[in-house]
Amino acid sequence: MKKRILVAGGTGYIGSHTVVELQNSGYEVIIVDNLSNSRAEVVDSIEKITGIRPAFEKVDCLDYEALDGVFTKYPGIQGVIHFAASKAVGESVQKPLLYYRNNIVSLVNMLELMPKHGVKGIIFSSSCTVYGQPDVLPVTEEAPIKKAESPYGNTKQINEEIIRDTVASGSPIKAIMLRYFNPIGAHPSALIGELPNGVPQNLIPYLTQTAMGIREQLSVFGDDYDTPDGSCIRDYIYVVDLAKAHVIAMNRILEDKQKESVEVFNIGTGRGLSVLELIHAFESSTGVKLNYKIAPRRQGDIVKVWADPALANNELGWKAENSIEDTLRSAWKWQEHLREEGIM
Repeated sequence: MKKRILVAGGTGYIGSHTVVELQNSGYEVIIVDNLSNSRAEVVDSIEKITGIRPAFEKVDCLDYEALDGVFTKYPGIQGVIHFAASKAVGESVQKPLLYYRNNIVSLVNMLELMPKHGVKGIIFSSSCTVYGQPDVLPVTEEAPIKKAESPYGNTKQINEEIIRDTVASGSPIKAIMLRYFNPIGAHPSALIGELPNGVPQNLIPYLTQTAMGIREQLSVFGDDYDTPDGSCIRDYIYVVDLAKAHVIAMNRILEDKQKESVEVFNIGTGRGLSVLELIHAFESSTGVKLNYKIAPRRQGDIVKVWADPALANNELGWKAENSIEDTLRSAWKWQEHLREEGIM
């Protein structure tokens, strides 16, 4: 009997790649997603890649009754992976209440329903934004949580606290919080990848759409930061490597291998790349030139951050395996697939 996992936000970018890896590892997956930033056709693509069609329920995690109904319809769900959240830093500064409602209430509903339906544990999609601008780089899990630079970052901090408080209260659930750095790239099949609705808020889809001629020009927000070339530095992690971390974390919960009932792991490469370095790496690895300009700094951005992934490497037995060049080529292959399909 396959173990059942509920993936909230499973048609989204990271969610869809994680569903693929879960199914490839022998799990049965139920996806819930309101399709606010994804497409239902992603389920077809997951089936093409894995040969297995995950169950899909179009449900908003803010709808407690509907979410309760999903757990009732699919009894025996053992674990939850929670991706369902709005995730654009800039948009969160402009629409804070949208972010607080969407990102926090969805998790609260999930945590209330899990014990009711006998669910053992949750993997929470957190973020390196909880560290703010770290005092020491690379950043470890022991680094202090700083005042968030954006409402998006603040929702991740608050949600981590909600999970800790819930488990500490005696709720019979376990949790692993994965703090991602910057996920990029697409599945090697080019059947799933990052496709936000409307104008992309994240760097790579905007970059590949600019390279394809869909967007006129890519803006690099600031070239006067305290970095070698003046642009912000991030730790870019291949989305398939990231997806595999969720499978390992879920195994850890279900096999009772946790050392504590709530654990935290950084999921990154340990290497920092500036925005300009990333652009040049894209150009050299694909042979495609980019039209970009330097624009004013963007509110909510931190200067530089990259992971110390030693804990995930040693404790989970996970590590980032793909090069930045291969990762960027996968993103471009995905963009070419979208063009071939007449989607974008």
